[in-house]
Amino acid sequence: MSTDVPGLPGAEWTHGEGHLRVEGADVILVADAGVDWTNDAAGATPHQTSTSLSVVPPHPFQFSALVSVDGPRTTFDAAALTLWSDADHWAKLCFECSPQGEEMVVSVVTDTYSDDANGPIITAGEVWLRVASIGEAYAYHYSLDGETWHFVRQFRLDAPNRLRVGIMSQAPTGETAVARFSRIRLVAEQLSDVRGGS
Repeated sequence: MSTDVPGLPGAEWTHGEGHLRVEGADVILVADAGVDWTNDAAGATPHQTSTSLSVVPPHPFQFSALVSVDGPRTTFDAAALTLWSDADHWAKLCFECSPQGEEMVVSVVTDTYSDDANGPIITAGEVWLRVASIGEAYAYHYSLDGETWHFVRQFRLDAPNRLRVGIMSQAPTGETAVARFSRIRLVAEQLSDVRGGS
């Protein structure tokens, strides 16, 4: 069943219906206790227990949002932009809480196993995140002002099914996480330079 929310008309859940509310132009996703997407590279049992509200994007595309997570925060809770094909082919760009209690940009790319990388620490309490298609590849960026974009990573994801792009809240170690997404924007535009700042 599709759901119309600001910036994502006709969106559907990837893993069963999640907890959603809309406040004006903002979309709030509330995670259940212990939910996450992970295919641990060290061999722990993979699981995708969170759910992403997602759409099939145009090609090319750029998808961005200003994200935050209500406090108090718990380790690894996050607001995330997601790419999903199946349990072995997915990716996420997160505004995540570290074990040290710092808020940071974290990226995960999964091709059977997850390649998990920490990015910059963010002290503003919110951050812009973006995923964009680059031909058959994808690029992740973050921004502090929604204007100048900083490169996080570029990657290929040879998924067997067409990827869906969306938003997700996760709370792997906590009782919940309230993730807020504002100014959600999905456009059919080619990103010309992954390191150009635009």
